[in-house]
Amino acid sequence: MNLDHLKLFTRIAALNNISQAGKELGLSAAVSSSHINKLERDLGVRLIHRTTRKVSLTEDGSAFLPHAMNILDGVEAGIASVGQGDVCPKGTLRITAPASFGRMHILPALDQFLETYDQLSIELHLSDSIVDLVEGGFDVAIRNAALNDSTMIAKRLATDERILCASPSYLKEYGEPKKPKDLIKHKCVNLMGLDSWTFKSEKSEQTIKTNNRLITDNGEAARDASAQGLGITKTATWCSYEHLRSGKLVQVLKDYQLASDVALWAVYPSSRLLAPKVRVFIDYLVDRFAAPPWNEK
Repeated sequence: MNLDHLKLFTRIAALNNISQAGKELGLSAAVSSSHINKLERDLGVRLIHRTTRKVSLTEDGSAFLPHAMNILDGVEAGIASVGQGDVCPKGTLRITAPASFGRMHILPALDQFLETYDQLSIELHLSDSIVDLVEGGFDVAIRNAALNDSTMIAKRLATDERILCASPSYLKEYGEPKKPKDLIKHKCVNLMGLDSWTFKSEKSEQTIKTNNRLITDNGEAARDASAQGLGITKTATWCSYEHLRSGKLVQVLKDYQLASDVALWAVYPSSRLLAPKVRVFIDYLVDRFAAPPWNEK
């Protein structure tokens, strides 16, 4: 199987455009079409739907894409392992990350990373849905959810502490809760799917069902709503640290620890050789978040 044909196919999948993908690789539109036709003949399936307006992957094409990327990554990793590890990583790095964390902390980190590795390009997918890395053709995922998939390898990046906070105006009007049970009398801003908060001590746990004034599917929206005085919210420190420092939000119930066993992770499939582009990106994030801004005092 021709590796150049695989490279072309993965770029077409990313761009949905045969001519543009071919141009990136120094090929004419006619030659690009010829290469894809040859790949389809070799595989015995149609990989791409072609119309006058757009190009899209067939069901077989979508199924083949992660395998094509695995092959290309494996070749790159193999070259690096036999004495050419100093070769600058290149190609496209496909990343998926939670929407708020990705926008607030991954996106601002990319300019320096791409300046260092100028032969790389990045596709950044921001979504709070847990996507399948292999089926989606992603190289690496940033996650802050529990890791239950044994087929994945995870590198811990940073803590993900959760706290309760409210605006000064809300606390002035409604008072500050002194104990978790006081929350029953308060208005709360919560994320969809969550209607209770659990506190833990050395001996026991206590769960409080929240009186939700607003429910949203976005952590930044919950933070901002709380800052506007709509109620008490549960938030990650990486999301709210600037609001806390500016005084827009005030932490409440500091002496009561929320039950939250999560961290921030870089995750990649264990079935995929660690390509140089993935390795340098994970190393870069580990270094960047060794002393994250939300932990600064």
